[in-house]
Amino acid sequence: MRLRSQALAALFLCATALPAMAQECGGDFETWKQGVAAEAKAAGVGAVGLDALEDARIDERALARDRAQGVFTQTFVQFSNRMISAYRLKQGAANMKKYADIFARADQQFGVQAPVITAFWALETDFGAVQGDFHTLSALVTLSHDCRRPQLFRQQLVPLLELIDRGVLPADVTGAWAGEIGQTQILPSDYLARGVDGDGDGKIDLRGSVPDVIMTTANKVLSRGWKRDEPWIQEVRVPDEMPWDQTGRTNKLPLTQWAEWGVTNRDGSPLVDKGLKAGLALPMGRKGPAFLTYENFDVYLEWNQSFTYALTAANLAARLAGAPPLDPRDPEPGLNNDQMKELQTKLEARGYDVGTVDGILGTNTREAIRKEQMRLGLPVDGWPTPELLGKL
Repeated sequence: MRLRSQALAALFLCATALPAMAQECGGDFETWKQGVAAEAKAAGVGAVGLDALEDARIDERALARDRAQGVFTQTFVQFSNRMISAYRLKQGAANMKKYADIFARADQQFGVQAPVITAFWALETDFGAVQGDFHTLSALVTLSHDCRRPQLFRQQLVPLLELIDRGVLPADVTGAWAGEIGQTQILPSDYLARGVDGDGDGKIDLRGSVPDVIMTTANKVLSRGWKRDEPWIQEVRVPDEMPWDQTGRTNKLPLTQWAEWGVTNRDGSPLVDKGLKAGLALPMGRKGPAFLTYENFDVYLEWNQSFTYALTAANLAARLAGAPPLDPRDPEPGLNNDQMKELQTKLEARGYDVGTVDGILGTNTREAIRKEQMRLGLPVDGWPTPELLGKL
């Protein structure tokens, strides 16, 4: 879907850099493309791939999408309520039953459970129904030539040209605006490196073959550090008072410690310690929904760096695995978009790197909020409130 793209998803981007490039971005478009062609040829791309590159054009729609990320100004509860729909739950359950043998094979081979794969399949394209209508090569060429964030896209160009050159994908393949392809929106580098022929027909078709989609998605999730037979999130209850400065996804502690501070299962029963560590995520502060986030949750942030998207995907997977709807509880009122921008501006003035002043509660903004809450003697839960804005 669109969503992963709209987040510019952390995009399953490769961590490794490309070989030396003549010019990363900008300048005369045709001259720039010649530099990309030289890189591609050096990587072994032949005439079919190079001809496709020659035909690629600037796509103004892709540029517009890259600059419009408004969906992530929604709160976690707003976003998850919209994305975890009755249709996706029903269709997801039906697909897990319909393709049970393929999911079982994916679990056996890669250790990734059916609900995890199905949640991404649902959120990305509604099970293949909405795969995107952007000319993938032109979109990636456009976003790579543009100097706003070329590092996120340039490393996908040569893999895409390789796929086209080999005949795996047609030159006019379409997908999401940020270069993702297929039913779970795979980037070219992962298509190339992680693609699995799930139906045994000798091809890897991530647009039309459900077995290929399921097996490739499992392989991709595993490659990001997924641990077999371990949980990803668990909804919990938190007490009225506890050491809030110890909360946060990255501060993983034994469940015995959380239990000692008064954290319980959602129904109030004691936490069961299985030897795992987890962080305590409070997406809307200490009075809103609360989740223990295990190591496998970090994989969701590898898929998409938006915490709101990642937690929604993890929660949808939990729902598909049998968990009840989340309890939104009663969070403190947050900030509207203009107030968030004002808060980010004030945080920047205090020396914090909040990224772009865009009104979106991203990771950097949350961390800056936590530090200011600590400095001001407020509960450290990363949730921006009018009280915090006023004190700044």
